[in-house]
This record gives sequence, structure tokens and C-alpha cells, in this order.
Amino acid sequence: MILEKSNRMKKTKELKEMSGSELQEQLDDAKRELLSLRLNKVTGKVENPLQIRAVRRSIARMKTIMNQALTAEG
Repeated sequence: MILEKSNRMKKTKELKEMSGSELQEQLDDAKRELLSLRLNKVTGKVENPLQIRAVRRSIARMKTIMNQALTAEG
């Protein structure tokens, strides 16, 4: 998962060092986590609503890095 108690978010530098498949896997996990957080928010079970913002920003960060890699290749 992107948000863990010990390591809140992956740093941009760590994400840039990942391969494309690893980054895609992290992105898929983050999307699943965001869906789960949104569902829990509706049911009122979210401990920290700011987690939603953090996961959204992590997703944006990952997509940005993936797009930068694509434009650098092509």
C-alpha cells in the first residue's frame, strides 16, 4: 500500500527509481486504496479523512512520473 503507518508516502525519488511495471502496480494499489477510503468515508469509518487527499496526490505523482518517462522515451 502507498500509505502505511511506518512509511506514510513514497518519495518522488523512490518512485522515479522504480521500473514501469512496479510503478503501475503501485498505481493500481493506490487506486484500490482510494476506492476503499471513499467507501469508508461514506459509511463514516474513515479514521483520518486527510488520507484521501494524500492518496490522491500520490496517484497524481505516480501518473506524472509515468508520463515523464513516456515523453523521455519518445
